[in-house]
Parts: sequence; C-alpha cells; structure tokens
Amino acid sequence: MNFLYQIAPNLEPLGGELLKCIRQTFQMLMVSGLIAFFLGVLLGVLLTVTKSDGIMRNPILYKFLDKIIDVIRSIPFIILMVLLIPLSRALVGTGSGVTGSYVALIAGTVPFFARQIESVLADVDYGLVEASEAMGFSPTEIIFSVYLKESIPGITRVTMITFVSLIGITAMAGAIGFCYPIRLPDGLPRYDLGNGHYHTGYYQCNTVYRKRDYQTDDTLTAVRVQLILSGTPFEI
Repeated sequence: MNFLYQIAPNLEPLGGELLKCIRQTFQMLMVSGLIAFFLGVLLGVLLTVTKSDGIMRNPILYKFLDKIIDVIRSIPFIILMVLLIPLSRALVGTGSGVTGSYVALIAGTVPFFARQIESVLADVDYGLVEASEAMGFSPTEIIFSVYLKESIPGITRVTMITFVSLIGITAMAGAIGFCYPIRLPDGLPRYDLGNGHYHTGYYQCNTVYRKRDYQTDDTLTAVRVQLILSGTPFEI
C-alpha cells in the first residue's frame, strides 16, 4: 500500500476503510458475476433451443424470454437499481449495502450476457446439430456436447466483455450507496453552537445569481454559503 500512497497521498488517511471498500468491491464482483454467469448461460441456451428452428421449439417461451430481456436491457442501470430495491429486500433482506447490491447487479448483467451467449451459440455449425440428432442424441446431450463444447472460445470472449461491463455498473452501485460508505478523516472544523455541544461541519456554496456584462465581458456571480452541521461524524 505504500506505493499506492506515494501515488495518491490523499488516500492514506482512509487507512483500513479503503481496504475494506476494495474487499467489498471484489466481493460484489465475484458473487454477482458468478451467479450472472450461470443464469446468463442458461437463458442464452434457452433462447437458442426454443426459437422456431431450435431443437426444443417453444415459441411462447422464446417470445416471453425475448421480450423480458429486451425490456430489462432498455432500462438505465441507475433506474433499475432503484426499481429493484423492494425485490432486493424481499430476496436478501436488505435493499442497501453489499448484500443489497447483488440483485441489481445480477439483473443488470444477465440480460446482456444472455444475448451474448445467444449470439455465440448461433454461430455453431447447424450441420453438427443435425448430425447429432441423426445419431440419436437427446436435446440435453446436444446442448452440452455440441452447443456449449463448440462455443467455449466464444463464451470465454463474451465472458470477459461482460465482466468489464460488470465492473462499470459495480462502480455505479457504489456511487449511490450500495457499497460501504467511506468516512471522512478526522480534522473537520468543529463549531460550538452555544449549547455546550460541538458539531462537525462544512460549507456548501450554491450559485443563486449570475449576470454577464457584455461590455467588459465579465461575469458577476452571487453565491450563497451555508454551514452544514452534523451531530455525528460526517459521512459521504
């Protein structure tokens, strides 16, 4: 960590809290990524085998999965996280924190990964599928022995693409409070309000008026400064 502190000395006061956040970030990535991998492969296979020319034709199931995936993918991830908070509370008991992020991360990753898997499986030579059917292979054997086995390089490629995308949405989840909050280091100004209690605080500046003088090309700005006080350690 000394090398990191030399590059970014402002991180040093965070100490153990920074390490805790890094550990929780990896936890969010590994747990949600592992679950999303299996669910994405499952949905991708179902989309492939239930289409009109698939080995397990089921137009109703295919259209249902196809529409659901399209709808979820069309929702921006930040909005999706908020919409899934009640579902997260029902499934894992909380809508915030590391545990509460799993549902949103999985829901944001699986539809994208399922489409990637469907695209990879569609590239498999259909002659191999027909030959397997002629040899008496069951649909399950065709899925594992033909579709998945022949698509290992493609599945590996799209898995890495999806993992990079998952890192991005994990950062979004942490930005809105799913991840552990980092407490600001000690040393914030303390203010005595005259009641015997000291409060930490900070100043917040808001622009309330702005006017440009076109003759001198100057901009006049009026700023309102507010002192934000807190009786507890200030957190972001």
